[in-house]
Amino acid sequence: MSSLCIQVINPNTTQTMTDTIASAARVAASPGTEIIAVSPTQGVPSIEGHADEAIAALGVLDLVKRGREQGVQGHVIACFGDPGLLAARELASGPVIGIAEAAMHMATMVATRFTVVTTLPRTLIIARHLLQQYGFTHHCAALHAIDLPVLALEDGSGLAQEKVRSRCLQAQREDGCGAIVLGCGGMATLARDLTQELGMPVIDGVGAAVKMVESLVSLGLGTSKYGDLAFPREKKITGAFQHLN
Repeated sequence: MSSLCIQVINPNTTQTMTDTIASAARVAASPGTEIIAVSPTQGVPSIEGHADEAIAALGVLDLVKRGREQGVQGHVIACFGDPGLLAARELASGPVIGIAEAAMHMATMVATRFTVVTTLPRTLIIARHLLQQYGFTHHCAALHAIDLPVLALEDGSGLAQEKVRSRCLQAQREDGCGAIVLGCGGMATLARDLTQELGMPVIDGVGAAVKMVESLVSLGLGTSKYGDLAFPREKKITGAFQHLN
């Protein structure tokens, strides 16, 4: 295993999106960092609501457990809803970073206000919940949806990518923001070109999360095992979830 190995988890089951996320993660990673991109074998093909997140979270926990057993030093949850994040931290010894959390944090370091551009309008509510949870509501200038499903980013037509570009240009003109956060793991490979075209930071949470994991590991910091993020209390898990024992 390389000097640093990061497990990047696509919580949905669509392999083309896992490949997109893996590409963005490897571009962001430092030389010597190995990226292991994985996705669950069971679950939902895209995550577009609370029920999808609940199903996906179980796959995330299984993959984090496997990653820890394989010796990875950190984990990235590559879905903008950050499904199962705190539960995953209970299972992990290394850092676990969600891409929404990472992108929002980084946006506040390069701008006073940021806009989020995501997929379906219903997911704007989930993004608002995360802004409140992470304490960034007052930093967010606006939230926008391109009104296309997540998998439109993987259909090869380019329509979703053009809608993301158009919405980012509109946000730059109208929102009074200094940065834009891309609100889907499937948008990860768009950030660098958009940053160059707009002349302002457009932030992909996958790359941001990879760099945060690298930084925490280099500082010798893992997930705290004191308090609520301690390893789960030992108990027998039965039925369909017994693989989490």
